[in-house]
Amino acid sequence: MKNAIVTGASSGIGKEITQMLAENGYKVFAIGRNFGEENENENIVRIRLDLTDIYESERIIKKIRKENDINLLVNNAGIGYFGLHEELNVKKIDEMVKINFEVPMILCQILLRDLKKNSGTIINISSVTAEKNNTYGCAYGATKAGISSFGKSLFDEARKYGVKVVEIRPDMTKSNFYRNADFKECNDEDKRIESREIADAVKWIIGQRDGIAVTELTVRPQKHGIERKI
Repeated sequence: MKNAIVTGASSGIGKEITQMLAENGYKVFAIGRNFGEENENENIVRIRLDLTDIYESERIIKKIRKENDINLLVNNAGIGYFGLHEELNVKKIDEMVKINFEVPMILCQILLRDLKKNSGTIINISSVTAEKNNTYGCAYGATKAGISSFGKSLFDEARKYGVKVVEIRPDMTKSNFYRNADFKECNDEDKRIESREIADAVKWIIGQRDGIAVTELTVRPQKHGIERKI
């Protein structure tokens, strides 16, 4: 049985990825802040953890690594605050940098030797904002651009060991991600992505043969649109 670590696994995209991996023979260490009443699945180990606590996160990941060979790391946890940059505060900027950028780099650093040994895969769930200018979201976009740059360089560093590093860039996705924004994804199915569809993309990526590396994948709805919260 292969072993995976998924962050941000308690809801949305992370929850769907966790379920998909468990259904496909992975033992999944699912990391999240808050888990509700979940259906029991013997392949899922749920770990409540605040990833902004960097040193506690390091301790937990090292413990998992010591007891299990890790084949797959999915850096999915993310947070976004939107609006004029001058209206953000230090706490919000710090939280975005830690969750979206610092934590994935630290987890990769802790697990990279194991992933090299196992010819493993790292999947960073980024955003379409990584590749464009982001008015009213420049700090958030910067964290995603940073992890995009990191992933590309890490692939070049580790590819000779069989390690795959993949960036998935979803557009507007139906989840609770926009809880801190004054907008949300559209109700129109043609203008949004479902969380399970990103899990399907992960399934396709890990199904590729060893000699093939899909390094970037952008997923967009056919049409563009957002809805303002009332």
